[in-house]
Amino acid sequence: MVENLGSLQCRDFLQENPAAVIIDVRTTMEYSFVGHPPEAILIVWKEFPGMKLNAQFVAQVEEAVPDKTNPILLLCRSGARSLAAAKVLEEVGYQHLINIADGFEGDLDEKKHRGNVNGWRFHGLPWIQS
Repeated sequence: MVENLGSLQCRDFLQENPAAVIIDVRTTMEYSFVGHPPEAILIVWKEFPGMKLNAQFVAQVEEAVPDKTNPILLLCRSGARSLAAAKVLEEVGYQHLINIADGFEGDLDEKKHRGNVNGWRFHGLPWIQS
């Protein structure tokens, strides 16, 4: 079962579980220009143009995290793509999957802007741009 935790809970989990891995499933552009947690590994779930599924996603995760019992936290903009990716990883046998439910940029506010309600960056958690 995929667990959904907020970004603050995920920070605590990472501190308590140093073997845990963050996989950022956003596009290459989002990862580079919007920013990402410093320790995040980029493995794209869907990429431009057309937001096509990365047919190598599972193989790339298996290469990065071969131990299917190792905790993996999945991150995207708002928690939707990362949840879909986590469900696929669950189907191939990964046992400890956590979706960062509020994502890197968080939910939309009343003006349909991200970054003002919740999310990794909103909470001031470590992030960098590359």
